[in-house]
Formats: sequence, C-alpha cells, structure tokens
Amino acid sequence: MFEVLVYMFENYIDTHFRPDESTLSSELFAAGFDEQDIDGAFNWFNQLELMADQPDVYEKAHHVSTRIFTNDELKKISGESIGFVLFLVQAKILNTTQRELVLELAMNLPQPEIGIEEMRWIVLMTTWGASKSGPDKTKEYLFIEDALLNKQKPTLH
Repeated sequence: MFEVLVYMFENYIDTHFRPDESTLSSELFAAGFDEQDIDGAFNWFNQLELMADQPDVYEKAHHVSTRIFTNDELKKISGESIGFVLFLVQAKILNTTQRELVLELAMNLPQPEIGIEEMRWIVLMTTWGASKSGPDKTKEYLFIEDALLNKQKPTLH
C-alpha cells in the first residue's frame, strides 16, 4: 500500500488536477497496483485530509512536550524514524499536533515496520498542506522535501 501512497503523492499532490476516485483507481490498477492496496491508500489519504483539517495542525510550535512512546509504536517505528520526528519537533519544523498526526498515520500503515524512508514520506505528505499556508511553512516543507530526496548525509562542521 505504501507504494500506492508515494505514487499518488508524486503524481497528483502538486498538481491542480485531481481525478475522481474511480478514474484514479482505474489508473492505479492499470499501473500494477492491487485493489486492496488502492483502497487502503484512499482510506489513508482520506484520514490524512480529515486529520489535517484540525485547527492547530499548522500553528507555530510554542513549546515542546515530552512524548512517551507505546510498546506498539516502538515495535513498529524504527528508532531512526522516531529520532527523525523528534528532531523535526525540536527544530520547530513540526509542532506537537503534527508529530501526533505523523505518528498516528505511520501506525495506520499495514506494514509491520516503518523505516526512515517511509517516515520521511509520511512527514512530507503530512506537511504538504502547510506549504500553502504561508512562506514560513513553505520553507519548512522544502526542508523536509530536501531531507527526503537528498541521499547524501549532511556534513557537520
């Protein structure tokens, strides 16, 4: 299902054209994705859109709270992925509401483990809507996009 999400994001999220669900479903099926993964991806994106409509999702972070992870979260989400999310919160790229949104969406994926690549995509998909809410948020989105697409590790000076 995750491959369907990435395909949908790469092909439709930045365009103003969004085909209806039936047309998109047919296209995804023709591209080789199975019906169960397509339905799961639609449900995941619908959940993302509902959750992203919360009033405080794109507010600037005022404080950082401590987050205690459940055993299920620690089993499913890799340590590197958790570290990435916590880094983004400490850097005030994500606020605590966005952090919870990212973690909940990660937990709702059917795969047994969420690695760093999957987490980067989840964060990118989650913060995409923020890029439309002003120049500060666009910078944050571009930072995340660069972190996702840049395969080189940053050099510390």
